Amino acid sequence: MTNADTAPSPLRQRDPEAAAWLQREDKRQAVTLTLIASENHCSAAVREACASRITDKYAEGYPNRRYYGGCEVADGIEELARQRAMQLFTGAEDANVQPHSGTTANLAALVALAGPGGRIVGMALKAGGHLSHGHDKSHTGMLFDARQYGVDPSGRIDLDEVRRTVREHHPKVLIAGGSSYTRNIDYAAFAAIAHEASAFLMADIAHPAGLMAAGVVPSPVGIADVVTMTTHKTLRGPRGGMILARKDCAKLINSSVFPGAQGGPLVHQIAGKAVAFGEALRPEFRGYQQRVKDNAAHLAQCLIGHGLEIVTGGTDNHIVLVDLRATDVTGATVEERALAAGLSVNKNAVPGDQRPPMVTSGLRLGTAAVTTRGFGRDEIARIADVIAGLVRGNDPERFRPVVRELCEAFPLP
Repeated sequence: MTNADTAPSPLRQRDPEAAAWLQREDKRQAVTLTLIASENHCSAAVREACASRITDKYAEGYPNRRYYGGCEVADGIEELARQRAMQLFTGAEDANVQPHSGTTANLAALVALAGPGGRIVGMALKAGGHLSHGHDKSHTGMLFDARQYGVDPSGRIDLDEVRRTVREHHPKVLIAGGSSYTRNIDYAAFAAIAHEASAFLMADIAHPAGLMAAGVVPSPVGIADVVTMTTHKTLRGPRGGMILARKDCAKLINSSVFPGAQGGPLVHQIAGKAVAFGEALRPEFRGYQQRVKDNAAHLAQCLIGHGLEIVTGGTDNHIVLVDLRATDVTGATVEERALAAGLSVNKNAVPGDQRPPMVTSGLRLGTAAVTTRGFGRDEIARIADVIAGLVRGNDPERFRPVVRELCEAFPLP
């Protein structure tokens, strides 16, 4: 072993306090099973790209049209990410890989398509939508004239209600997609409703993007006018956003992202996106996504077997939404118990929820991260046992050895 092998890292030498916090996060993830549907574990290659020296480069503008010199490498990286994105999502005519997040992607797209003060229609947050689809606490609810649709008593989108809402309010943009909706969406029906009203259809696929890229669930690419997404959930890349657009919308979208919504892009994150897209183009990615989907379906059935209620009775994607209203616990309570047991989950509203957002009557679970660690049906069943026990009020410490054993057997990538 050389001196270089034992020398402290530059971070530990320069800032041991910050290094200690990051080391603590490494340990937390190593001994915790992530069942938060918005999270995943990216590869070491993606992390290396995000930590590269390109983080120093300011590259305001677009490839071959930058406002600073020395951007030839940034141009190459961004073009690599763009081309891989369009190859990954068959039918995509243009890709903007600069958005810092899914919310900034949504905001930029809505400004481009609806204009300031324009009317938009999206799914209500408590029905499974997202804050950035017009919720009154989001800038999208403040800057646009927002109307929202819900779901039927079973928790599924009611296309008749969507049609009535659009016909009544005549929006410029109809949004399809959500953050806790567990079923496939009929994008062709949404497009017909939107175009009947001379509105754009914007599909937000932040959650199922990886499943769609792999072809294991239906995709809106080639159907919707604009498709927004994050790159860090099922797509298993770095934190960030992306927008796919039809050619006739691309100029509006690009101008809205820059200079409209943000200045210089985070080129190191774009590098990470390029690496993740390259990984997703490999044949094994489809198998991974199929396992994510299968594991979620199995988790839902196992929890039903334990007597728990699942919104819509199951799932078509990676999300399982547990309805706790028939129990004596809240989503916040189960989230706290789960953390003590070593599970990272999140409380979530269910359709018709009367409890406040920091309490909720539901629990949102996702299988992308544990599938990345290698979980199959047997491990999912064991996790379902733990979750059911936590809902029943069993001591979380009782389950800590089970979680620890699974973490050790299936380490982080």
